[in-house]
Amino acid sequence: MKSMKPKQHDHLEIIRIRRHLHAHPELRFEEEKTSAFVANILREYGIEVEERVGGYGVVGTLSKGNSDKAIALRADMDALPMRELNTFPHASRHLGKMHACGHDGHTAMLLGAAMTLSRDIDFDGTVHFVFQPAEEGGAGARRMIEDGLFDRFKIDAIFGIHNWPGIPVGTFGVRPGALMASSNTFNVTITGKGAHGAQPHRSVDPVVAAIHIAQAWQTILTRNVNPNNAAVLSVTQMHSGTTDNIIPEVATLSGTVRTFDAETLDLIESRMSAITQSAAIAFGVETNFQFERLYPALVNHENDTLLATEAMQAVVGLEGLNANVEREFASEDFSFFLQHKPGCYAFLGNGVLATDNGCDVHTSHQLHNPLYDFNDDVIPTGVAYWVALVEKLLSL
Repeated sequence: MKSMKPKQHDHLEIIRIRRHLHAHPELRFEEEKTSAFVANILREYGIEVEERVGGYGVVGTLSKGNSDKAIALRADMDALPMRELNTFPHASRHLGKMHACGHDGHTAMLLGAAMTLSRDIDFDGTVHFVFQPAEEGGAGARRMIEDGLFDRFKIDAIFGIHNWPGIPVGTFGVRPGALMASSNTFNVTITGKGAHGAQPHRSVDPVVAAIHIAQAWQTILTRNVNPNNAAVLSVTQMHSGTTDNIIPEVATLSGTVRTFDAETLDLIESRMSAITQSAAIAFGVETNFQFERLYPALVNHENDTLLATEAMQAVVGLEGLNANVEREFASEDFSFFLQHKPGCYAFLGNGVLATDNGCDVHTSHQLHNPLYDFNDDVIPTGVAYWVALVEKLLSL
């Protein structure tokens, strides 16, 4: 199996598509024009299209040969609600909306793979090109599943990639098992009794209780969680009071918890609740603790990860593959797909900072940065990986 990178004129066309998408971002569950744009391109290449799967999701289906084997390749389409600071010609034309996570590049690369596979590559089976809405906090993957993605389309395994700043262009990072953490939020409202700041004995102070709770929660990581099981518990907001000389009646705490396994998450949630209840008794306040599980941990399947790494190696060689990349505490709703089907999710290098080791290298701002832009030099590698994966899994 040899690497099949897009031809020069195809590469330029994919760049044009990517920059068009970047200039016209749409937020989660608003991807109407983006999905129509994607569907039209797929149809131009003779690919069967079904629209409005889980909102504005698009599924393109391409079959060749006689095999009933079928795989899915996924790209996300939505942008972020933030203002872009770039001034290049393809910068966002919609104030307060920006492709700051590279979903424009993911969509363009998968469209490029669809072009190549429809015209130039023979295989035996079916490829479903899944263009997903609402990855950015909207759980669009779950919405597509609930709308029958795996019932309406025969899919044996599903694969995804995400560009990753900090990894050199032309390289991949992947690992079997947990690759990205679960995403969970918490909020606790602490209600006491307000009083004059000079008369604290007349109050039931919710601020003191909140401080105690926030500090006690940190002992969960140091004294309850197994040190071999990484986890994050971050209190990111604390709100209370209106002025210097009033002890308020209410204080609130909120933040995020990230883990790589459900057992650790269960333990943390349970201990947070118990500490909050105990503080209510100790300080004489009332507490209302809420914990919401958003995205589960993204766990790659071992055999599918092995097959994916072989396809990556065919494209970038052994030197371009980190098959034991460091886990990330960021989260991804591709995890919902992997709870239902085997598959693999990987990082594709978007470039490293120019100051790294004093070398002249490709540059990339971090994800969700107002100066971020998907690196178009990544496109040939991404397209070639998708093609190599199809050739490997649906070989003649």
